[in-house]
Amino acid sequence: MMRSIDFSLAPFLVIWETTQACNLACVHCRACAQPSRHPDELTTAEGFRLLADAARMGTPVFILSGGDPLQRPDLLDLVREGKRLGLRMGTIPAATPVLDAAMVHSLKEAGLDQMALSLDYPRADLHDGFRGVPGAFQRTIEAAAWARESRLPLQINTTLWSGSADYLAQMTDLVERLGAVFWEVFFLVPLGRGTKLDGIDGRRCEELFAVLYEAQKKARFILKVTEAPHYRRYVAQREEQGSGRAGGASHDVVSMPDMLRRSEGPGHTIGLAPRGVNAGKGFVFVSHVGEVYPSGFLPLSAGNVRSQSLDVIYRESELLRELRNPDALLGRCGRCKYRVICGGSRSRAYALTGNYLATDPWCDYQPAAA
Repeated sequence: MMRSIDFSLAPFLVIWETTQACNLACVHCRACAQPSRHPDELTTAEGFRLLADAARMGTPVFILSGGDPLQRPDLLDLVREGKRLGLRMGTIPAATPVLDAAMVHSLKEAGLDQMALSLDYPRADLHDGFRGVPGAFQRTIEAAAWARESRLPLQINTTLWSGSADYLAQMTDLVERLGAVFWEVFFLVPLGRGTKLDGIDGRRCEELFAVLYEAQKKARFILKVTEAPHYRRYVAQREEQGSGRAGGASHDVVSMPDMLRRSEGPGHTIGLAPRGVNAGKGFVFVSHVGEVYPSGFLPLSAGNVRSQSLDVIYRESELLRELRNPDALLGRCGRCKYRVICGGSRSRAYALTGNYLATDPWCDYQPAAA
């Protein structure tokens, strides 16, 4: 079972953007990734120090992200070092020719706990168009098979925006067929190239939540919804209705529904946090040059790991401390009784309003008047 963590002292999850180099051209890319590596990326030694900082803090899960982390020749060394330190390690390789059966096997041998692959549509033409490279869909399907052959737990990441939302139910079936143990559904934050994509309004979010809720009840995989924490509110409401407690006490909801905090699953996945994670609250993102952000989609720096240790930044940054305080939220988010387990997407609030404490524009829930 996943140990309890005080989110004021340590994040449940650290994601390190090891590089922005990537040979895909995804239309929603936050980082506007490019083929070449940045000359000022964190070095292997600096990466080892970052892993050690996370382990010392008590953070259980560490993800090596990108860009395409396979563009770093030291990726396997980073995985091995993270495992030596006792971290649960994951990575998110891009579906390019560099990702082959031998590489998947090597990741497993290095000790990787979970490999994530991006799959946004159930059809090759749509997915390849979204990712900007022909063959990306087929490479992803092949890589999923290589993961099964290597007994490497597989995660599927899916981006939801107005153009992909209608395919969500089909994606649920595909994720199941691929044998994934973990499905992360990411609701678009308009950043980088993603500013050109159409979003999803609050009413449509509720419809999509219904699809995800039914899938989560039946599926063998663990489901995680990212940048739509109001899904936690939706689940809490549905669970309240099922228990006959709907419309009851108006006090704050502080406990996550059981179905949202599974710590283990098929294949011993990296698991879910026992409490509501949000930007800067149980989670931080480290950029390729060492900047520490509350989220990769909330690009306000709390410090840099080249000048301060990660634990000092996480615990002492005024930005991160404010984001961990649900009473600092404004508007409907600040009045909502679900603000402790939800809190709205701080990244989307910042992207669309310029204020990271504002109401999440994609949530239509109307809390009771104060």
